[in-house]
Amino acid sequence: MDRIRISGGRKLNGRIPISGAKNATLPLMIASLLTDETLILDNVPRLADVNLLQRILGNHGVDVMVGGKRTGETQYDGQTLHISAAHIVDTTAPYELVSRMRASFWVIAPLVARIGEARVSMPGGCAIGTRPVDLLIMALARLGAEIEIDRGYVIARAKNGLKGGEIVFPKVTVGGTHTAVMAASLADGTTVIENAAREPEVADVAHCLNKMGARISGAGTSRIVIEGVPRLSGARHGVLPDRIETGTYAMAVAMAGGDVVLEGARPELLQKALDVVGEAGVTVAATNAGVRVSRNGSGLAPIEVSTEPFPGFPTDLQAQLMALMSCARGTSRITETIFENRFMHVQELARLGARIHLDGETATIEGVDRLKGAPVMATDLRASVSLVIAALAAEGETMVNRVYHLDRGFERLEDKLGRCGAEIERISS
Repeated sequence: MDRIRISGGRKLNGRIPISGAKNATLPLMIASLLTDETLILDNVPRLADVNLLQRILGNHGVDVMVGGKRTGETQYDGQTLHISAAHIVDTTAPYELVSRMRASFWVIAPLVARIGEARVSMPGGCAIGTRPVDLLIMALARLGAEIEIDRGYVIARAKNGLKGGEIVFPKVTVGGTHTAVMAASLADGTTVIENAAREPEVADVAHCLNKMGARISGAGTSRIVIEGVPRLSGARHGVLPDRIETGTYAMAVAMAGGDVVLEGARPELLQKALDVVGEAGVTVAATNAGVRVSRNGSGLAPIEVSTEPFPGFPTDLQAQLMALMSCARGTSRITETIFENRFMHVQELARLGARIHLDGETATIEGVDRLKGAPVMATDLRASVSLVIAALAAEGETMVNRVYHLDRGFERLEDKLGRCGAEIERISS
């Protein structure tokens, strides 16, 4: 397995291009199953999860072609995918594929909506909690799908097509909202989704579906209305910039010090997170190029924050903020309200000298004067990048092991940080 070696103490200065959002790319790729015409996606990040989903879609008979390099394109520009699901050859998504990426369970919605049946493996365990799919199944049942669970597989059938209906989620669910919107796009009649997820990625997928001929209104609010249509066509759509990558690099600059422009970032996609970074004493400003983040010499102020669904502080930035607060001048508190077991990075941060106490869903962080480099182990995607952030300010060398987690969600991370002055390198095994 590859490792990443970091020698801390160097400030970051320069520009970091922000890639397309992973959390929008995956459902957009899955939405290609809704039409027999080609869906073209621009600004697609080069990530392990994107490659895996190409394999999963290929299992259903989907052809994915990667567009050639264009004139003037750099290594940091997103790729273009031409996705054609003209001929669905298999409506089963097997355990060996679904278990490797939970989002692949979402194929159940377009398959049952377009083909009338789907057999998709339950995803299995997850390092950061159970993350159940019961609300996704409930949404399909509300649209008239017959649901059966047999030997670890969810079997959904709608021989006469799905029917519009009312879906009221008891709690906000991004996966459930994606599933409901995709399924309802081809349902007969009107569907109303209440307590829908408001995340920008949900609105981005709905925007793409509308380009394909869907009739969706209200995406990005808690109430979405979908007028079902008989069929969808192909379209071309550019993936929005990754707000989690934006927030991660903002905290990296805040940790190491320096002055960096996050190119292509859209501040409205993560305003709460940027506000929190600003409250810590870091200068954050929107520019024509994106977002500029700078900290030169000043100490970090402690923060108290709880993770919340959008537009609140995102759970996917909780670990990164904890790393940042490990060097704040005072006591910080972070409460995780979205996922259980999402504090596994605490023990690894402690190896670098962080002082963190856990009490249920709240972490109390006593800021220290300095961290010291040490070997650490990545446990999941966001936890792994929190170790990189901490290592940027730690004295000496830090070796981050099991970095395949990073490759799932961060494109060319060591290159992007290295070009801004970080002493960081990947060591291939």
